[in-house]
Amino acid sequence: MIGMILAAGSGSRLRPVTDNIPKALAPLGDGTTILERTLGNFAEVGIKEAVIVAGYRKEAIDDRRIEFETTYGLTIDVVFNDKAEVWNNAYSLWCARSYFDSGFLLANGDTLHPVSVEQTLLAQEPHDLRLAIDNVKVLADEEMKVQTDASGWLSRITKLMEPTSAVGEYIGVTLVGPNFGAALSDALEATFTRDPNLYYEDAYQELVNRGHQVALTPIGTVDWIEVDNLEDLERAKDIACRS
Repeated sequence: MIGMILAAGSGSRLRPVTDNIPKALAPLGDGTTILERTLGNFAEVGIKEAVIVAGYRKEAIDDRRIEFETTYGLTIDVVFNDKAEVWNNAYSLWCARSYFDSGFLLANGDTLHPVSVEQTLLAQEPHDLRLAIDNVKVLADEEMKVQTDASGWLSRITKLMEPTSAVGEYIGVTLVGPNFGAALSDALEATFTRDPNLYYEDAYQELVNRGHQVALTPIGTVDWIEVDNLEDLERAKDIACRS
């Protein structure tokens, strides 16, 4: 089991903070970043290897890789997404496909969350694909919302859903089981080939459409945030200082 972080985004809505660094390295005010918090989570649950998919300002991550390895006790590989500024993150995740088969914990580089999320996912029965879900938050239009079928498996995942019809929000953390790499890689490639602006969550939908059962795991009432803009970053700083 390895950890994987998608950190290729430029974070244009966070400028000028992200003029020279990727969004995942935006400072939280306590001397850390979202990227570091996630690396710390990985280390706390016993993960020894991590992969960071970088793109925009990749050199900022390269320059700190050894520091991160030393601080968190991880071996870190950095994978380059050559289309980070023109294509969406379905392609970004596909760039790391050579690491899929060992099984991995995936986290978005802009999601600040406590280690309890990883702990909750790992405590469940093994499954090919298991998504961390917030079923407490009141939803609006921008969230990546989910619906389930009668058996509780994922039936639909999209931002383009009436909020009141959703059972929760996918928070950007996934547990991928070993030996599921080929199926995931193929779904990702089909997704960005169809439209390079699609999300990796659209590949999850592709897997559902192909008959795969995707599990959802509620994370409980926890402080977490997806950082998209400067207001979100201020909220993230508050969460970081309290945790």
